[in-house]
Amino acid sequence: MSYSAFDHPVLSGLVGDDEVAAFFSLDAEIKAMLAFEAALAEAEARAGVIPEAAAKRIGEVCASFSPDIEALKIATGRDGIVVPDLVRQLRAAVGPDAADHVHFGATSQDVIDTSLMMRLSAVSTLLIDRLDHLFQRMETLDSRFGERRLMGRTRMQPAMPITVSDRLRSWREPVLYLRQFLLRLDGQLFAVQFGGAVGTLHRLPDEAVEVRAMLADLLGLIDAPQWQNQRNVIAEFASAMSQITGSLGKFGLDIALLAEMGEEIELSGGGESSDIEGKRNPVTAEVLVSLSRFNAAQLAAMHMALVHEQERSGAAWTLEWLTLPQMVAAAAASLKLSDWLCTKIESLGT
Repeated sequence: MSYSAFDHPVLSGLVGDDEVAAFFSLDAEIKAMLAFEAALAEAEARAGVIPEAAAKRIGEVCASFSPDIEALKIATGRDGIVVPDLVRQLRAAVGPDAADHVHFGATSQDVIDTSLMMRLSAVSTLLIDRLDHLFQRMETLDSRFGERRLMGRTRMQPAMPITVSDRLRSWREPVLYLRQFLLRLDGQLFAVQFGGAVGTLHRLPDEAVEVRAMLADLLGLIDAPQWQNQRNVIAEFASAMSQITGSLGKFGLDIALLAEMGEEIELSGGGESSDIEGKRNPVTAEVLVSLSRFNAAQLAAMHMALVHEQERSGAAWTLEWLTLPQMVAAAAASLKLSDWLCTKIESLGT
């Protein structure tokens, strides 16, 4: 049994997405954290902060290291974060000659936030591809049915005739906008987090800027000053997730309403009823509406998490962990379901 519908043994058949879930798995998170530690050691060796031999040893161990997960779980219950015990285990694995150079000048938030940025950057690329594919699906619908007529409705009442192209425009243009929005974020958002205990990199008084720039380059991220208590970048990504589900919720609701009226759309693959034989429910369209409302509610939590007290916060940070992965899962599911729904439109308009 799972607490989340997105990885529930049964409900995941409705909203699950293994491709996106993989980016939030423990394996992916640990792999990204170890990549941070290896890159940090390499950057510091290049800047003359730690010996090259130590950096080489740290890199070799990080490439194949498998931590004791049960020990990490117990330690996280005590420390509130996974990094202190991960670093302890890593230091033991690299041996005494390199142990003191592991994680030098960094703090737990540097590791966790940078790991998140690495994975969100990959997720963003995937979502951009899905938005592009969905846009093409809607273009195909336009080429097939665009000249047909629909009744335009305002405030749930018949107004005046429109074309299918007119309705499709209100579905398709937000998809294009969101693709461009994520592309812009890709060049502005995914920055390395490297600030040390209070954001001042106090253990690297002379080499801080150089090391941070090299660290960002090695990890394929943007170089930027520490943002550990400035969470606008996380909130902006969450907003993008809510905009995706919101726009596709409108698409789903329109399809459900067309299906309710029954004269202007033909759908295949509807959900069956346990009681009424032959009934077909617009399940996918309904789920799109649910996912849009879910993310709208979660976005409020992400905006609450903007309030990071002083130099670092535990409570606000934990709130992000509880909220953001599910928002990403909802956005990914919406794109996957919308793409599928487009393929089930057999006829649109009259």
